[in-house]
Amino acid sequence: MPAVVRGGRRQSSKQPAKRSAAPKSGGRGRSPRNASATPDKVAAIGRLDLSPRAVVISIFAGVLVLAGVLATGARADRIGASISGGVDGLAVGMGLKLEKVFIEGESAEANAAIQRAVQLQPGQAMTSIDLDAVRERVEGVGWVKSARVIRLLPNTLIVDVTEHDRLAIWQAGGRNLVIDSHGQVIRGADAGRYPNLPLVVGKGAEQAAAEVLPLIAQRPRLMARLEALVRVDERRWDLRLKDGSLIQLPATDQDAALIQLDALDQRERLLELGFARIDLRTPEEVAVRPSAGGAGKQG
Repeated sequence: MPAVVRGGRRQSSKQPAKRSAAPKSGGRGRSPRNASATPDKVAAIGRLDLSPRAVVISIFAGVLVLAGVLATGARADRIGASISGGVDGLAVGMGLKLEKVFIEGESAEANAAIQRAVQLQPGQAMTSIDLDAVRERVEGVGWVKSARVIRLLPNTLIVDVTEHDRLAIWQAGGRNLVIDSHGQVIRGADAGRYPNLPLVVGKGAEQAAAEVLPLIAQRPRLMARLEALVRVDERRWDLRLKDGSLIQLPATDQDAALIQLDALDQRERLLELGFARIDLRTPEEVAVRPSAGGAGKQG
């Protein structure tokens, strides 16, 4: 495999253009010999043999070549492969062969998988590289959302990738999976490597997480105490805090419910003092059950 450089800086060498001496355009200095060169060439072209005899001979020669190809079992694909091989060999002879692959935009965790997906050999002709095929293989890596492949002559290939964002850890079926902001599971991502991502639990949680998590992130005091968001009946959320407290959000107007929670926290410092449950499902009434098990407080 060609040398793969991660985050490398590409350098391009520009050779100064050679200045060709322009002919002087003086009228008196023009050579009569040069003046007659172009008419002579035109005259030579005019003398090409296009007689019926020459045409018949050309057609006959073409038929013989075609008959030879068919007799040996060769077909158009073999002819095309032979021509392509000749072009690739010529390209390698001119120094147009793969030596370096730059992968850009990838994370350290995804780098090895992307390198394996490139599947190119060092020294192969740059003209033989199918850019679309490389892009499709790279986009097949679970981490990669999209990719762009650029051929940089004479010897470099650039693979520019955009990875899926990491939104949360989704717990489903006894497994922890990393999801992006569209609820898509990122194949190959190890959830254990992202302990700071919020945990969402339950059926449908992966699709609904992108709506509620930004609202939680706007409230650092709540976010710091959050243990998990549990999806209930695929309609609403229960917020479970690290101290065992429970906050019940409504199915709609979640932002308004969290504003009510902010007001309660400012007055009562609930997030610091602790509680058993806060029910925010009814907009006109907020029920708070203290952790000591006393009667609910309404606000």
